[in-house]
Amino acid sequence: MRKSFSKSVKNILCSQFYIQFCCLTIVVILSSCSSDIVLKSESQQDIVSAFDTKYSIVFVIHGDGDYLYHDTSNNDYNADEETLIKAKKAALENPNAEVFIFHQKPKKHFLFFFPRKEGEFYYYRNGQLIANESYWRDQEKSNFDIEAAYYNKFHVVNQNKLLKMFLYFGHEVPEFGGAGYDESYPERTFNIDDLAIGMKGFTTDSSTFDLTILSTCYGGTPYTLSKLGSLSKIIIASPENLHLSYFDASSLERLDISLQYDDVLSFAKRFAQQSFDRLTRNVQTEISVVVYDVENIQKFLNSIKDDYNNTLSSLKGLTQPNLTEIKHCDCADIPMYQISTISNGVDVLYRPAKFGRSKNKQSHSGWECWKY
Repeated sequence: MRKSFSKSVKNILCSQFYIQFCCLTIVVILSSCSSDIVLKSESQQDIVSAFDTKYSIVFVIHGDGDYLYHDTSNNDYNADEETLIKAKKAALENPNAEVFIFHQKPKKHFLFFFPRKEGEFYYYRNGQLIANESYWRDQEKSNFDIEAAYYNKFHVVNQNKLLKMFLYFGHEVPEFGGAGYDESYPERTFNIDDLAIGMKGFTTDSSTFDLTILSTCYGGTPYTLSKLGSLSKIIIASPENLHLSYFDASSLERLDISLQYDDVLSFAKRFAQQSFDRLTRNVQTEISVVVYDVENIQKFLNSIKDDYNNTLSSLKGLTQPNLTEIKHCDCADIPMYQISTISNGVDVLYRPAKFGRSKNKQSHSGWECWKY
């Protein structure tokens, strides 16, 4: 009888321990899925004066894919992580800017079963970190709705007009299709139309970005510049392959000094030159960095619009095996695009590859087209 009683007590204690363990596990899971706490209260945010804010910068860093690259010394880096570090440093080194950083990460699980949030948001104002939260990215269409909601929640309402910048770091954003852009969601599409719609969420009907930096491969296409040009006055992009080494975000530090007495176009050219110089030191492949003055490239875009759109329509009709046969090329290599306005509004920095077929190509128009 005593043995039976002891056994019953032992079973009860084991059951209670099991229940407590399960409860603790659930708490851990829920805490791992919850947003991080906003670091400063509203009253503390007021101390960081909105009146002193002159610049508004949005970083979108896509990291849901293979972002490993190597420098000339064969050191390996994760491009998105390196860019995140530089974006944070730029945010800390800007006493007159608000900086939004969105890091889109691969889907991961806690204890193999429970999904974790795959977005990370940082908000800095005037050199101070105000908020840091994890969030769920869009589960279907990639349109930056979640990111735009964060932007509208924290964005400074200032009587003075803010100078606005948008930076996107990622793989080549395709002009059509776009399935498989996110490795975690291979059926979800993301293309230039989606990027333009997403950027619109960070603007108002009457405003555009003063500067957009598209740090991807093959960003200097007529369709890309046409879509993003409706949302920005100046655009920096590469018409060739960047190999994930990216533009140099450190140029955005201390805008109160580097941009104080200068216009945006001059600053953009300086940013492009610094990025070009770094890429030239670290990359053996073809390098191109181009500054597009959106107002002045319109004549060229209007002249070739029908021809280029017809090309895109033809490409959309190709089957997957045939799509592998099409190649990017300099628009100047195609006779129909060899018109006098091709150089209007473009400031091109170019260096040929150290090896391969393109090593003898000594110049680039700044525009990328399709050859098939």
